[in-house]
Amino acid sequence: MIGLFATTAAGRRAAAEVAGRLGPDAVLADGPIGSAVRRLWDHLDAAVFFLASGPAVRLVAPLLRDERTDPAVVCVDDERRFAIALTGAAGALAEQVADVLDCRPVVTTASDGTGTSPLDELVEQLDAAVDGDLAGCGAAVLDGAPVRLVNPHGFPLPALPPNVSPDVEAPWWTVVIDDRRPTEREQRTLRLVPRTLVVGVGAARGVSRTAVTETIALLDSEHGLDPRAIRAIASADRKADEAGVLEAVQDLGFWHSADGGDELALLTYPSEVLAAVEVPHPSAAVGAVTGTPSVAEASALHAAAELGYGAPVELVVPKTTGDGVTVAAARIRPRGRLALIGIGPGAADLRVPRADAELRRASVVVGLDQYVDQVRHLLRPGTEVRTSGVGEEEARASEAVALAREGRAVALVGSGDAGVYAMAGPALEKADVDIEVVGVPGVTAVLAASALLGAPLGHDHVLISLSDLRTPWAVIERRVRAAAEGDLVVCLYNPRSGQRDWQLARALEILAEHRPATTPVGAVQRATRAGQRVWCAPISEFDPAEVDMSTVVVVGSSQSTVVGHRMVTPRGYRWMATDVP
Repeated sequence: MIGLFATTAAGRRAAAEVAGRLGPDAVLADGPIGSAVRRLWDHLDAAVFFLASGPAVRLVAPLLRDERTDPAVVCVDDERRFAIALTGAAGALAEQVADVLDCRPVVTTASDGTGTSPLDELVEQLDAAVDGDLAGCGAAVLDGAPVRLVNPHGFPLPALPPNVSPDVEAPWWTVVIDDRRPTEREQRTLRLVPRTLVVGVGAARGVSRTAVTETIALLDSEHGLDPRAIRAIASADRKADEAGVLEAVQDLGFWHSADGGDELALLTYPSEVLAAVEVPHPSAAVGAVTGTPSVAEASALHAAAELGYGAPVELVVPKTTGDGVTVAAARIRPRGRLALIGIGPGAADLRVPRADAELRRASVVVGLDQYVDQVRHLLRPGTEVRTSGVGEEEARASEAVALAREGRAVALVGSGDAGVYAMAGPALEKADVDIEVVGVPGVTAVLAASALLGAPLGHDHVLISLSDLRTPWAVIERRVRAAAEGDLVVCLYNPRSGQRDWQLARALEILAEHRPATTPVGAVQRATRAGQRVWCAPISEFDPAEVDMSTVVVVGSSQSTVVGHRMVTPRGYRWMATDVP
């Protein structure tokens, strides 16, 4: 939600112009401005004040809590000369407001509300240890100084300022994202060390803590791996109680957590599991003793695959021997990221916080034009936007997957339902282990409609789309009939389309065969958006002609009733004479 606050007639005229451009997310507050700000603050993604900057600052200052979650704040003077970004991710919004009012945007910092610079949030997203002057490098980024980005493993990154690039010449600073130590001393370099490594350990019985620690240290001294990149230690389950191994892991974990990471975990696996892992250096002698031809290499690779949730893994250091200890290191390779985001039925306060976070994490956003417009103000400056129209769901899914395969961080945006139904299915069909797929569920149009209708989903219920053109109508009709025979509450999504404008009437006819004529049917049109309409009628009187593609229809079970204009379905099932077997 974007709150618009004005005190003068000129300010209200300007606010009305801005609201017309920003769409349904924009709400022009009524009443005294102070109480309106305090009442709406917790529901706002952004606020635009049409008054002098001083009063605007005094209004919001007591309400500011956390720069990561506070609304973006823009201030427009009464003469419409400037749109000033005051706090939060307000730069893009200030530019939008300035474009509407034909005035000058004033963005005094490149900071976007997620830390002192874009690098702070990048550290958190990568779960990286920091080596170098983060504040100093961040200041250079904010000042627009040339900063070279070195990302040899290809981590998917969010949109970064244009002065941060791999192609920068004569950089003032260099940002390196790597799990390896530098080969030489570097000046004005910030190193971000993601936790990508898993160390496998095999050890003789009674091995000392020192022996284990010193052998793991060889990964750094002889192979150049940064110990801060270690995510976990792995071994055979027979080593789960080995004192020397446990103490070494505890020691390493102490320094790990002191550097800002989680404590190191010791992951152990049965010999038969490790024996199934293909390794480059199996040993028959080890197999005769332990039941697996490899412990260090096999446990490192197996644990990396487990922690990577399908990401490709590679053995970066083969087994290396110390005093009664063998270690090996595997890397979880980064891959492109595809976030499937349901932004909800329309109201900003029904959009989940994780959706906002994933939108800010993306370097490119793909989606239906009207959905992307609802969240455009949340995107980082420089985020690439690719939109298309209705009916192009599969094309959008294909494009998003292709971009993720290029190693990019992609957000595929849909409504609460369509984010799962219309695009997630095609996207997942085309995706494979080469990309990471993250689902971000939203509040669906069905849930929003049901909340407005009352409590119709108290009984078991089912969601059926009537306009899935990929599914033959005969199949959809069988689903409707099964739901009718099961006496389920039925939520009908996409109830009418240009190619199937008759299907709702047919579905209601089937349902009416299995429940009383008084069964309530509720409908919500444009839930939580401008033009919202909510109505209810008995199934024998409900008129399908009043329904369009922006409507959700909920058909009650034989137990559903209307109480005070609200649909209610009892939680427990009661057998009645009207029940149809």
